[in-house]
Amino acid sequence: MRNFKEDASLNTLNHSCAHMMAQAVKHLYPQAKFWVGPVVEEGFYYDIDLGDEVIRDDDLPKIEKEMKKIAKDGKKIVRRELSKKEALDMFGDDPYKVDLISRMDENETVISCYSQGDFTDLCRGPHVDNCKMLKNFKLTKHSGAYWKGDKNNKVLQRIYGVCLPSAEDLQDHLNDLEDAKQRDHRKLGKELEMFMFSDVVGSGLPMWLPNGFTIRRLLSDYIMDKELAQGYVHVMTPSVASTKLYKVSGHLEHYKDDMFPIMKREGDEYVLRPMNCPEHMIMYKSKLHSYRDLPVRIAEIANDFRFEAGGALTGIERSRAFTQNDSHLFCRPDQIADEIKAVTQLVLDVYRDFGFKEYEFRLSLRDKENTEKYFGNDELWERSEAELRKVIQEMGVKYYEAEGEAAFYGPKIDVQVRSALGHDVTLSTIQLDYQLPERFELEYVDSDGSKARPVVIHRAILGSIDRFVAFLLEETKGNLPLWLAPRQAVVIPVSPENHREYAEEVAARMKREGIRTEVDARNEKLGYRIREAQIKKIPVEIVVGDGERESGSVTVRRYGSRQETKMSLQEFLDAVHAEIDGKVMPQ
Repeated sequence: MRNFKEDASLNTLNHSCAHMMAQAVKHLYPQAKFWVGPVVEEGFYYDIDLGDEVIRDDDLPKIEKEMKKIAKDGKKIVRRELSKKEALDMFGDDPYKVDLISRMDENETVISCYSQGDFTDLCRGPHVDNCKMLKNFKLTKHSGAYWKGDKNNKVLQRIYGVCLPSAEDLQDHLNDLEDAKQRDHRKLGKELEMFMFSDVVGSGLPMWLPNGFTIRRLLSDYIMDKELAQGYVHVMTPSVASTKLYKVSGHLEHYKDDMFPIMKREGDEYVLRPMNCPEHMIMYKSKLHSYRDLPVRIAEIANDFRFEAGGALTGIERSRAFTQNDSHLFCRPDQIADEIKAVTQLVLDVYRDFGFKEYEFRLSLRDKENTEKYFGNDELWERSEAELRKVIQEMGVKYYEAEGEAAFYGPKIDVQVRSALGHDVTLSTIQLDYQLPERFELEYVDSDGSKARPVVIHRAILGSIDRFVAFLLEETKGNLPLWLAPRQAVVIPVSPENHREYAEEVAARMKREGIRTEVDARNEKLGYRIREAQIKKIPVEIVVGDGERESGSVTVRRYGSRQETKMSLQEFLDAVHAEIDGKVMPQ
């Protein structure tokens, strides 16, 4: 999808259309006062104070109709520069504009406004030449928004829209928006009974229903099996720990604002953990290690908690309770390159299994102009950044560098995946860390008998399993691969009364072979039950009637297809096992 904020021509077009929308609103609601109308990734919005009026769905077509009149009239859009005094005189009756103007530096800021016919508003610009250029628009949604994003302020009316150069471009974009709406993991999660939220439980705290938990378990088993094959050991650590641990690690100092509040009990202080590395450091330190023992690869499917701002919560993509596929590799300096290359290969293997093709590597570095955000000395930072850069270059993968994206304790390689909705999502990360081994005073006995400090590689392949599920749902529109689908097959008897017994026999055989199967023998028409299976996006539908019962066969139809294939039950089972074992992705 297009990014209207980053495309200069679309930015100008949409900024101008935001003003045209404001002009139309002012015609229909003379009492309207306007805060800001920025361009965002998906178009534009304007925050508006309508007094006691509340925008409803059926108000958007009225505003669009007025906008069409303004566009047809085609008034020229004229820029004018003002002094601060002139601006205050012009907008003196509008508290929102007065607030903006008052915060401008009189000596350094050029104050400008743009006029089109009977409407004038403050704006830096630029704008298009005239309103005729804004005829291909659509208002997409509305909501409430606190003034300045502060919940203590008044709620304004926010109206979103989009403008494109041609009617064809607009229709294509609206089709993309509809596709994005159908792909939204929050919508799919509800329809497919994957997860739920409850205000009684708390904002941003997902509850996984049986279907969703099945996917989580399968993903956990999948990645743990991959890790076991590479010599990892799996552990389990508590979700709450003493603040003493996070004082040593530095999280309490550098990450406190993102953590849940401290809990005081029996003279000690505890917090819900935001990540797992400190506990893994303690595990490593609990016994003496030789250089021959390294690398030690500790992995965990771990529950973590971060107090994300309410406005940032996005279903299971960004929540306050989530599960990480986390691991920490304790190694000698001479092992760094081989370990990072092995982790990178594991990432590529996983992405191949899931059919991910649009991704790139990002070398995330410290912001050298803002070093107080990070701990540790310059020498360690420069060493670790240079080593990561060298390794990623040796691997021959395409990458780009991004200053300011490092973790506070070390640089990292992030794998940025392009989603079906056009978003760049960080799924996997590999971090090189000299800092925490210093803070926890980790050691191993080197070949000459001296004590040496290990290096730690933090890595997450699936990242947050919650976010990974959200990504998969949106990529596949809920049409999950057979091996991962919570309900892999449904057996549907043509006549519940006459064919149920055979349907149950088929389902029982499939269950014994590990295929997640249910029977739909409800007293409903056959077509209705088949449609229900399609709505639930069950990959395989098996219909059995007289012919199938007599020949010991099944008639199979796949999700999204009308084609039916009749085969013996054994042939079907062989084909299903081959598809599951091969982790075939849906086309």
